[in-house]
Amino acid sequence: MPTPGQDGSPAPRASSPVAGRPVLKDVAARAGVSTSTASLAFAGDRRVLEATRTRVLAAAAELGYAGPDPLARSLRRGRSRVVGVVVGDRLGYAFADPLAVVQLDALADEVGALGAGLLLIGGVEDDPARLAVVEQSPVDAVVFATCGGDDDPALDLLLRRRVPVVGIEGPYRDGVHLVELDNRGAARRVASHLADLGHERAAVVTLPWGPHRRSGWLEGPRRAARAYNDAWERLAGTEDVLGAGAGPLPAWESGANSREEGEAAARALLCDDGGRLLPAADRPTAVVAQSDLLAVGVVTAARALGLAVPGDLSVTGYDGVETPWLGGDRLTTARQDAAARGREAGRLVAALLAGQHPERVELPVELVVGTTTAPPRSAGRQG
Repeated sequence: MPTPGQDGSPAPRASSPVAGRPVLKDVAARAGVSTSTASLAFAGDRRVLEATRTRVLAAAAELGYAGPDPLARSLRRGRSRVVGVVVGDRLGYAFADPLAVVQLDALADEVGALGAGLLLIGGVEDDPARLAVVEQSPVDAVVFATCGGDDDPALDLLLRRRVPVVGIEGPYRDGVHLVELDNRGAARRVASHLADLGHERAAVVTLPWGPHRRSGWLEGPRRAARAYNDAWERLAGTEDVLGAGAGPLPAWESGANSREEGEAAARALLCDDGGRLLPAADRPTAVVAQSDLLAVGVVTAARALGLAVPGDLSVTGYDGVETPWLGGDRLTTARQDAAARGREAGRLVAALLAGQHPERVELPVELVVGTTTAPPRSAGRQG
C-alpha cells in the first residue's frame, strides 16, 4: 500500500501561522506530510504523487517558503559549488585590465561547466575584512588570479582549511597548483630585441611591486624585497640583458596597472623635478613597461612631451592585449594568451575537485615586434 505523504497522503492538517522565517518542517506540517516527503516534492522525485507535490507547493506559497537553501543542501553533499577568486587589491583594478577580464571570463566558463560560480575576493592582503571572507566563505577551491604574493596571509588560512588552491603566476608555495609563465625568459627576449637595436640606456616601469601599492622610484629595501613574482621576474629578466655590467636599471613602480600610471612614470623618467624634458644624453632611449597598459601611457606621455616614438624613444609592453589608444601603431610586446590562463586554471580546479594531483602548467610567451621600437638616434640628433 502507498505510504502516507507519498502515494495517498492524508489531507493536510490545520496549522497556525508560522512565526519567523518558515522552514521545510513548517511546510510539511501545513501540507500534512512528513518532512522527508516535502523534501522529495521540492526535488521533483517521481515517487511523490502529483497531488501531493501540488499540496506541498501550495503550503510553501502560503507560508512564504521559497524552497530548500541550495547552499545548505550543497554543503550536505560536501560541495558549495563556489570557487573563490583572489584578484589582488581593489576589484576595480581587475576589471580595468583587459587581460584580467579575458582571463576571468575563461575561468568562469570552466568553473561554470562544473556547475559552480565564482566568488571574487579583493582587498589589501592584511585587510581583516578580506581575511574574514577567506576564512568563513564555503568554497570548494580558490584561484589566485592576479598578484599572488607568497606571504599572503589568506593563503595560510586556505591551506590550513585544506582548500585546494590554484595560482596563476604565484603564489609559489607548497600546496599551490600553478599556471606559470616564463616571465624572466620573456623579459630577456624583449630586452635582447632592444639590445640588438643598439639601446644601451633603458629604464623600466614596473607593475605594482607588492600589496601595499605606491607610485615612485623602486629602490632600496623595497626593491630588494620579492613581493609579487611577476613584477620581480620581469625586472630581473630585463636587467639580465640591459643591466649587465651597468648595475640596476632606473625603475619606476606603478601603483596600478593603468595608462594613467604609465603616463606618470614616463614624466618621472623623462623629465626633471620641474617637469622639463631632460637633455637627450640624460634620458633613456628605451622604456620597458611591464604591461601593455603601462606602455600605452608611456607612449602617450612621451609624444605629449614632443618626443617621437620610436624615433626618440622606443617603448615595449607585456601581455599582447588590444591597444586602440595607439591608433595605427602596434606595441612591441611579449604576448601571452589570457584566455588560456583562465582555462588552465579552471582545469586545474576541476582536476583537484576530482581528487587528482595535476602537474603545474607552463604557458608560452611570444615576442611580437611592433612599430614602437627602432634603433636609437645618436645623442647629437636628439632633442
